[in-house]
Amino acid sequence: MDTYQGDVYMRRTVVIEDTLLEDAQRLLGTRGIRDTIEEALREVIRRNRLENLRNSLGTVELGLTSEDLTRLRDAE
Repeated sequence: MDTYQGDVYMRRTVVIEDTLLEDAQRLLGTRGIRDTIEEALREVIRRNRLENLRNSLGTVELGLTSEDLTRLRDAE
């Protein structure tokens, strides 16, 4: 069982569907099982932190109508 806490690792045994692992390796650009799992966990944590940040910032009133936005898009 390998659990990382600072410099401490513990071995773990997991059963993972082959196609799920292969898809994750392809999408993440990883090769080994450990690299894939660690990178996937980092990505989940990163996305959660971004979502929390987005939620904490709230919304901003732009003062633009949908017509204003359409004109701005058309002007590009």
